[in-house]
Amino acid sequence: MFGYQGGESNETVARKTGYRSDAKRQWNCLTPLDLSQIKNEEQLVALVKVRYSLPYETARADVQSWMAGKQF
Repeated sequence: MFGYQGGESNETVARKTGYRSDAKRQWNCLTPLDLSQIKNEEQLVALVKVRYSLPYETARADVQSWMAGKQF
């Protein structure tokens, strides 16, 4: 999701870097390493749930709201 896969365009890398920075602002308990290892929405939901001690549905709603309009 936020990690580099190799062979990506400069535009894709810039977009992912921006999204990763935005996610760090949104959830400041997530480390750069955490964010670089997230591969999909479900992993982000699980990490937000654990780090912020949120119910699953709340974490899922927060992540979906944050992801709205973003292209991964």
